[in-house]
Amino acid sequence: MFDQTLLAFQTYPAAYWLLVSVLGLLIGSFLNVVIHRLPLLMERQWRNDIRESYPKAVLPETEIDKLPEPYNLIVPRSACPKCGHKITALENIPVVSWLLLLRGKCSQCKTPISKRYPAIELLTGVCSGYIAWQFGMTAEGIGALLFLWLLIPMIFIDIDKMLLPDQLTYPMLWLGLLFNLSHTYVSLNDAVIGAVAGYLALWSVYWGFKLLTGKEGMGYGDFKLLAALGAWLGWQQLPLIILLSAGVGAVLGITMILVQGRDKAQPIPFGPYLAIAGLIALLWGNQITDWYLSRL
Repeated sequence: MFDQTLLAFQTYPAAYWLLVSVLGLLIGSFLNVVIHRLPLLMERQWRNDIRESYPKAVLPETEIDKLPEPYNLIVPRSACPKCGHKITALENIPVVSWLLLLRGKCSQCKTPISKRYPAIELLTGVCSGYIAWQFGMTAEGIGALLFLWLLIPMIFIDIDKMLLPDQLTYPMLWLGLLFNLSHTYVSLNDAVIGAVAGYLALWSVYWGFKLLTGKEGMGYGDFKLLAALGAWLGWQQLPLIILLSAGVGAVLGITMILVQGRDKAQPIPFGPYLAIAGLIALLWGNQITDWYLSRL
């Protein structure tokens, strides 16, 4: 059965691209849940740890204390935050339900539903389809999809909370090393050196900036994310990733200041720029490097 399916996809590769795109839409719907719930789960765990370590501590009540039990990435079902209406399966079809069925509003109380939900679903679907087209049905393609599906929630969680969860950065690092056991992207030696060099590069910048200014210029999550990118792409791609992240950060930062009127002194998360740069390096890093060297 598997051989027949593989043969069909090899004969009609567009069917594989379409299947992965649809799968990407579904994964994007789940990633919306991860982006919303993972920070809440982390905060609840922190609060429980404080209560266990300091039984006499009195913590102010927040929305975290009102979370139902059980509460994780699977249950309970998603619901309207205003009226509590449980989202039905028909209302949860990626992009389509938001556009055609719900028209951007809760079916019960008509509270607007953020455009970001279908945008993330569409982003995940389109990028997944592109990866399927570029890599085909290969180990590199499967790894690239996992790479993408881990990066997307990191980007939006960091934008929302200035936080890169260990629950995402550590699995990404270990997966990169596992894929490179068989030299999927780079040799295992290059992957290990990439992980170490990625961490130390930003760790050194962090401490150098702190010693000079007395301030923290970035979080530890940025070190771990660059280490994970190094584990996937090897130490050779780290200079490109850092340069690309600086360029992406400059473009997006200036855009936010000009379009949104963002305060120049307001902290900007660096994780999204690293993540976007890592994805660019995965998809086109060799071509960019070859182009640059050819100009020299």
